[in-house]
Parts: sequence; structure tokens; C-alpha cells
Amino acid sequence: MKSFNLKTEAGLDAKRHVERILGAFGEGDVSVACWEPGQISPYHCHPNATEIYFCFEGGGEMRTPLEAIPVSPGSFVVHPRGELHEYRNGGERTLLFRVRYGADMSVRTKEWPSNPGWRASPLDRAYFGED
Repeated sequence: MKSFNLKTEAGLDAKRHVERILGAFGEGDVSVACWEPGQISPYHCHPNATEIYFCFEGGGEMRTPLEAIPVSPGSFVVHPRGELHEYRNGGERTLLFRVRYGADMSVRTKEWPSNPGWRASPLDRAYFGED
């Protein structure tokens, strides 16, 4: 058994969102994701892992190819394996608790508009059929 205090584990950075794995268990892990106002994640998926976010404080919007939904304290979002998603933080600091589980935690990133210097890797381009 392990126990964590999300407030104690949080780490914020004005230049980028911070995700820190707190522990790995079997075929999964748990982490804390910390966001400053306006930060946006890459538009990505986990081909072989389900990802669940629970909003502890703050909030923003989670976007998939089909919809965008508000995220606020007490809400959680489940992304099935392979679902493209992006998190856009709102106007205040946000603390999310994340659980991922699956045979492989790899990530494939389709785009990252808020990071103009980012370029897709050959694996990412091949995964999304962009080669």
C-alpha cells in the first residue's frame, strides 16, 4: 500500500505543465498533473493504455475528436485506449490526479499547437499515417 497527499506532491511551473509519476503498480501508474493558467497539453493518445483524470482543484476543458467537456473540481474523465485527447487549463492553477493502466504506457502525439518548436517523431507520424 502507498499513500500520497496531492497538495504535497504538486509542483507548478509557469513554462510547462508538470506531470510526476507517484507510483507504478502492476500494469499501471498514478501521477499528479499540475497546470498553471492557460497551459495546454499535446493532442495525444495512449494506444495501449486507458487514462483517467480526476480534477482535485482548478479546472479547464478536455477535448477529443468528437467533443469538448468542462473539467472542474470533483469531475473525472476516462479516455479509453487510443482516444486522442488534449487538456486546456482554465484561468487558475489546476491539480489533476491521473491513473493510467494497460500493457504499455507509450504516448503518440498528433500535434501540440501551444508549443511552436515541437515536431512529431517518426513513430508519431507513422502511427497517425502522416508519412
